[in-house]
Amino acid sequence: MPSDTLTALVTGGTSGIGLATARKLAQLGIHVLVVGRNAERGGKAVEEIRAAGGKADFVSSDLQDAASARAVAKTALELGNGQVDILINNAGVFPFGPTQEMTEKDFDRVFSLNVKAPYFLVAELAPLMAERGKGAIVNVSTMVADYGVSGMSLYGASKAAINLLTKSWAAEYGPMGVRVNAVSPGPTRTEGTDVMGEGLEQLAAQAPAGRPATPDEIAEAIVFLATDRASFIYGAKLAVDGGRTAI
Repeated sequence: MPSDTLTALVTGGTSGIGLATARKLAQLGIHVLVVGRNAERGGKAVEEIRAAGGKADFVSSDLQDAASARAVAKTALELGNGQVDILINNAGVFPFGPTQEMTEKDFDRVFSLNVKAPYFLVAELAPLMAERGKGAIVNVSTMVADYGVSGMSLYGASKAAINLLTKSWAAEYGPMGVRVNAVSPGPTRTEGTDVMGEGLEQLAAQAPAGRPATPDEIAEAIVFLATDRASFIYGAKLAVDGGRTAI
């Protein structure tokens, strides 16, 4: 039997923006399934959410191909008593560097995690949401999918694909009650972006806000689009980039 408790699947949910999103969804009484590669980080994330009174489980996956995406969807449906109400496609990799230095292995890794995994998670879960007449999908994009940045061709291209898929899926599943939207973050200080050092500050300085975002600031926008507060928003891309794409 379907559960009265909503279930949310958050990829890349064991750290950074994904973990901040999982925390906020759990605070709303939503059963959160966090997906990640690292079992230790996953266990800590789940423990933290449960200690705060939330309901959470960890799903281990590298989300590198269609088969792994389907396996995650299957496990999520089992843990969610047959339903996933919210899908947050947050997991991603972002190697930076000149186009000529990117290898075919780099290309395949970026597009597998950033595009292929979300594509097949949606393929598995959106039709089930449509059958119930309700669901929400939020794709996490990036501001560098909207303008050219030297050294970010591969990452930006993968997220530009996500922006188009957001619109396509909104057209495909929206008439059946499934809202699909995207959040487009600017520079955000997370464990993953720490390697950028001063480069993160320099990128952030180009925007009116003049600073990097915190994971919580991005998560607020994701949770807004994932819940009924955004009930009339379909196919939108919400820029949470400190104003960078506005100038």
